[in-house]
Amino acid sequence: MGDFNQSVVLEAIRQSGEGLSRIELASATGLSAQTVTNITRRLLDDGFIREAGRTINGPGKPRVTLRLVPDSRFAVGVHLDPAIMTFVLLDLSGAVVHRKSIRTPAKEPRWIISAMAATIDALIAEADVDRDRIAGVGVAAPGPLDAEKGTVIDPPKLRGWHRVRLRAVLAEATGLPVLLEKDTTAAASGELWTRRASADDSFVFIYLGTGIGAALAREGEVVPGSTRNIGEVGHVIVDPDGPRCTCGSRGCVEVVCTPQAIVEQAERAGVFQDDREASDVESVDERFGELCERAGRGDVAALAVLRQAAVHMSVLTAALANMLDVDRVVFGGPFWSRLAEVYLSEIPGRLDRASATRAVRTLPVDGTVVGDDVGAVGAGCVVLDSVLSPRASGLLLDG
Repeated sequence: MGDFNQSVVLEAIRQSGEGLSRIELASATGLSAQTVTNITRRLLDDGFIREAGRTINGPGKPRVTLRLVPDSRFAVGVHLDPAIMTFVLLDLSGAVVHRKSIRTPAKEPRWIISAMAATIDALIAEADVDRDRIAGVGVAAPGPLDAEKGTVIDPPKLRGWHRVRLRAVLAEATGLPVLLEKDTTAAASGELWTRRASADDSFVFIYLGTGIGAALAREGEVVPGSTRNIGEVGHVIVDPDGPRCTCGSRGCVEVVCTPQAIVEQAERAGVFQDDREASDVESVDERFGELCERAGRGDVAALAVLRQAAVHMSVLTAALANMLDVDRVVFGGPFWSRLAEVYLSEIPGRLDRASATRAVRTLPVDGTVVGDDVGAVGAGCVVLDSVLSPRASGLLLDG
């Protein structure tokens, strides 16, 4: 209970931004004045918070404002993507202190994990941060995952990753605690941590990476699912007349909405002059970028391909929003910024027409506040969240 109350106080100070006095903390948390005083004394001694001036608010003694000390602790966030690995160092407020990215080595998993560990060491060294202040490393990886064992199980775009013990191997290589989280779930955690929304916030996060996934946040917390693999939407049908999928159906998200699928549609539509159809992640990324640039310059054929992609994405969006009954939809991921203009012009209207709750409200559609690094930032926030945020489940007694 003491740890839980301490987390409640620290989270209230973090969420406030400008800090709170002890009286304001008691009011905001519902804790007694004595409990708040005891907790803040410990947090001051441990260096998590500091006194930041006094304010006079009516009669009585001036109130001392307590603020977070962002550089008291740090977390490393890693996004494992088949094309690029992104690394960020976050301070306690969730702000990015340092960033690095490298091409994902086209080798077996042990070489990739070795490169990951070396880049984490370089990230910390370049930021000149004491390793003792690193709370841990969070890794956002494509699913499916075995969360209990910390393994990555045959993700579609990472060849050779059959039950790879990523968590244990990386922890041994870095000497730091490691948390493994699904990339979509991590992204939603980053959105919650960064946006500082209300405690009853709910949204579906649609992740646009090499693959497409979704995550759910309900009442200010991410819903991980029973096996922590929520949001596998690759075989949701969005175009019954679309290409054949490996699952046997037609028009699944996997073969219609992913960057590779959009590039293939552009090639079939004659957007590109040559007939090259390379499917490796680097070629897809390059050609996808070219497609989006052409659309941005007003190329009619390129724009038509992206608009059709938005139509398909709106089918998936409506299905998720209607099923989950959330307050809003958030898009993000490494490919989002290139699609944002077209998707935000097409999807909200189509979603409104397909919404089961349109008579009650209009469902907002936003882009992530975190940016392209939402996977890595979210992974770091998973660490900060596990260490600092209050969770009622922590009050349950074992057995």
